[in-house]
Amino acid sequence: MGAGELAADRLEQANINPHTGLATDYLNHFNEVMMLLEMLPAMPDCAEDVLDWEPLDYEGHFENSTFKDKQLAIMAYQAAPVALREHLEHHVAKINGLVGQIQTQLRSAPDPGLVAAEIADKATHEIKPLISGAGAVIHGHVEPEATQHEGDAAQAEIDAMFA
Repeated sequence: MGAGELAADRLEQANINPHTGLATDYLNHFNEVMMLLEMLPAMPDCAEDVLDWEPLDYEGHFENSTFKDKQLAIMAYQAAPVALREHLEHHVAKINGLVGQIQTQLRSAPDPGLVAAEIADKATHEIKPLISGAGAVIHGHVEPEATQHEGDAAQAEIDAMFA
């Protein structure tokens, strides 16, 4: 990705993808709420933890994390291609929106157990694929149609990274 602190070997040592500058550690934020959502049918008292969950952007996640190389992760993110960051942020916005809808549904339910199975199903079929898609972006696997709205220059930038 670069030289100095952003040299490929330095990024690899920190578990940051050296080609994209993105770290899968960010997905832990979403995997955490995903696990809670899937546990709701068996443990409705997890609803409180789901309601306490708050969205965090990439930089906010690392600023608040115990990730050893969090400043490097933030610096690499800022140096990552704009098209990749935007594509990741698109996935994140969808995840955050769905979790927000679920939180609203939980708040309005007289008993979390009444909506737990429906929520777990929505999480499994809608949120989990978005988390996987975000992981694909972090690893540099961006579907061509995903960047078409950003124009040929954005796709060329992504293609050049892997040339």
